[in-house]
Parts: sequence; C-alpha cells; structure tokens
Amino acid sequence: MSVNTDSGREGKAEAEGRAVCPVCFRHCVLNEGQTGACHARKNEGGSIKPLNYGMLTSLALDPVEKKPLRRFFPGKKILSVGSYGCNLQCPFCQNHEIAAVSEAPEFTEFVSPERLFELARAYKSQGNIGLAFTYNEPTICYEFVRDAAGLCHEGGMKNVLVTNGCASQEILRELLPYVDAMNIDLKSFRPEIYRDFLHGNLDTVLDFITLSARHAHVELTTLIIPGVNDTEEEMREISAWIHELEAAAGKSIPLHISRFFPRFHLTDRNATDPGLIYRLRDVAKEKLSYVYTGNC
Repeated sequence: MSVNTDSGREGKAEAEGRAVCPVCFRHCVLNEGQTGACHARKNEGGSIKPLNYGMLTSLALDPVEKKPLRRFFPGKKILSVGSYGCNLQCPFCQNHEIAAVSEAPEFTEFVSPERLFELARAYKSQGNIGLAFTYNEPTICYEFVRDAAGLCHEGGMKNVLVTNGCASQEILRELLPYVDAMNIDLKSFRPEIYRDFLHGNLDTVLDFITLSARHAHVELTTLIIPGVNDTEEEMREISAWIHELEAAAGKSIPLHISRFFPRFHLTDRNATDPGLIYRLRDVAKEKLSYVYTGNC
C-alpha cells in the first residue's frame, strides 16, 4: 500500500480512520498499521508511534570535531548514537545500511534513555561531554532524543543533534530546550534538487536552520556533488544566506564544505576534485568567517 504524503486535514484523516504524522514535511497520512516514508513511524490504534524508540544500531565515542563541529568544545569527545530510518532518500547516503532500510537491521539493540545516559556519564573520564544523536536521521524518533537528552541535561552534560533539518517546527520546538549544538545539512540551495534528487523540501530545512540558530550553537554542512551543487554561483547564494542569518541571530555560523565520494546508488561520477572544494571554500569566505573543508 502506498503512503499518502499530502498534508490534508487532520480532522478528515481521523474521520476516515487514518492519522497524520507531525514529524516532518511529508505529513504522512497513514491507515491503521501503515508505516510512514521514514520506515520508523507507524499508525497504531489511531496514533502515530515510533518503531525505533531506543533501537540502536550504532554507538561510538567520537571526537566532537567528527560531527562535524569545529567551534563547540574542540578537543573533547562525545558519545554518538544512531538508530535506523530516514525521511530523505539521498542516493549517495554513506549510512544507507541503517538509514535506507525498511525495518530494523539484525544488529539493532534496545537501549533505554536511562541506560544511554549511564553510558555517557561513564565515559566522562575519557573526555566525553554528552550525547550526539547522529548516523541516521534522529528527528524521526524525536521522543527518544527528547527523553535521553533531558536526562543528559539534568546530569549536567551536553547534547548534539546531527540532522538533515527536515523536521517540522513543532517537533523542533520540542527538542530545542535540550539541544546545545547542531550540525545541519544544507545539501543545496536549489528547491528542485531537494524535491527531485533528495525527495525533500528546501523551505523546511531553511526554516529549521533559522529557528535553531536562535537557540543553539549551529554549524552547517554542504556536501559538494559533481554536477549537482558544485557551482560558485550556488556557493555564493548559500554563503550570502548564512551571512544574513548570522546578522539576525547575532552569532557566527560555521560552514563545512565536504568532498563527495561515490556511494550507494550514486556511483556514476568521480569523487569531488579537492581543488574544487578549496575554491568553493574561498568563495564562501568572501562572506563567512568560519569555513572548513572535509574529506580532502
């Protein structure tokens, strides 16, 4: 059965025995027992419930710079955690084994928010500052992020969100009290790239970044894909928009420009030329103070 991703009217959906997922731009309208486009939320008993709550596929103590965050507790480490599922369909996904799946991988293990916080606290002696929700898209199970991050804050530790920024403002506002820093993907400045190439929505991402920058430390990442988003013109548009956002938010917003490597379904082109990455970095620095290169 196909998923109806038209927003529609919630009242009409309820009258027809369906439920509307509030999490992302898709607003999936789901019949009883039906799973949304992210493969991680399901209509059970007339309400949308997460299937991947506490279902972890990845756990690692990483340098905070690997998130990537260059201006948030540099030199420290953070306990990074991932589940499964995603609300985008990026053909180049480097974590497709956990993000682009229709059900929990065999190696998934349940870890409660309480247990996860215990682990985070146990690693403080190794330089751990808290929890980073990453690897797959964390906002599709915002309930687990909220619960674990809340415990982390109560324990005096930090929380990081590594996200594609495709969550609704409603869900973002629920998470913001618990999130100290974010790295948000700004994959392109072209609506058609988000729509046709990623099956996403650029306006949702821009709104997500704008609100996040008012409340948390924010750094952005743009992966440069040959033939997709690799022009100086687009980089000037991205950096000009970020510059305006910096002025409105009253803070610097670092930009990470990363090199693409052929992955998943996108193997029809070469890795990005490092020289192009450095050239686009110089373009971005015409407007921005903090621009970093990745994978070079």
